[in-house]
Amino acid sequence: MVKNYKDLVKKVEGVTKTGKVDLSSSEDLSIAIMNLISIEEHLFFTAQKTEKPQYLDILNEVRGMRTGLLRKIIKDYEGEVWCISKHLLAASMRLMEVGTKEEKKGNRKEAWELFQKSFRLYSLFWAINLKVVDIGDVPMDNGDINFIGEKEVKLKGTSSPLDKLTEIFKKAVDCCKE
Repeated sequence: MVKNYKDLVKKVEGVTKTGKVDLSSSEDLSIAIMNLISIEEHLFFTAQKTEKPQYLDILNEVRGMRTGLLRKIIKDYEGEVWCISKHLLAASMRLMEVGTKEEKKGNRKEAWELFQKSFRLYSLFWAINLKVVDIGDVPMDNGDINFIGEKEVKLKGTSSPLDKLTEIFKKAVDCCKE
């Protein structure tokens, strides 16, 4: 049973090929993918604003690159997990950008709330794609999370499944390993 973040690290180690919870390259890749999604959006709007369809050619090339890179992270998926994952990254990036703008305006509280939402979505992306949590086993009514192959886990101080995932991933995943 997963009782704390150390148990989760052991669980994640079983999922990773190297036996180490070193997602630094994958995390960097996920941030690059977020930026490619943003580039696609900007190319779309630029094509519309300038009425130059040539921007759509570039968009298609960037989209192909983003799709190929996303396949490096999302190995196996069912249903619409591919699209859910893409949109989790896109929404996480957008909330991060809006939070940065709010921070620049001096709206620290609003910025912090947006940053928290961004990180919650990013944590959910990793929970789904590391297959640590079976999305079908995440009940939305009582806040308990069922880890794959494990019993229910209750964490103090959290109120929703997404809160719990965020807290676990803050402690379990180290992006700064070299």
